[in-house]
Amino acid sequence: MSSDPSPAQQFIDAVPHAKALGLVLEEITDGCAVMSMPYDERFIGDPLTRVISGGAVSALLDTCCGAAVMSYPGALGTATLDLRIDYMRAAKPGQRIVARAECFHATRTVAFVRATAHDEDEGLPVATASGAFTMEAGSRMKEATT
Repeated sequence: MSSDPSPAQQFIDAVPHAKALGLVLEEITDGCAVMSMPYDERFIGDPLTRVISGGAVSALLDTCCGAAVMSYPGALGTATLDLRIDYMRAAKPGQRIVARAECFHATRTVAFVRATAHDEDEGLPVATASGAFTMEAGSRMKEATT
């Protein structure tokens, strides 16, 4: 196994807010990424309930989606074009949040991604996302794309 980080890990390492939020790349496969964000009192959005702010959840989802695009065969670079996030419920205070993103379709220039974030209750999402990302493609691009 190579000690060089994957393009997705290099992407995450280059994003300053990913480090500030403590984002961890848990799993990466072709076009899919799993990231986690630990509970951190610095990111509480409501001091009364101690719930993590929607902005932190949004950053987790956006970064996880970008990592999924970067892991898509042939992707060399990406940026968010459009991202819709639907917040389902507040994450439980004290629990880490895990995001899973899948790049389910790509053209030569645009990748389409969907993602879900949850706390320890995996069956009840905190938020879902769907978006479009730029994709700088290389020679490894899947033949199925157009």
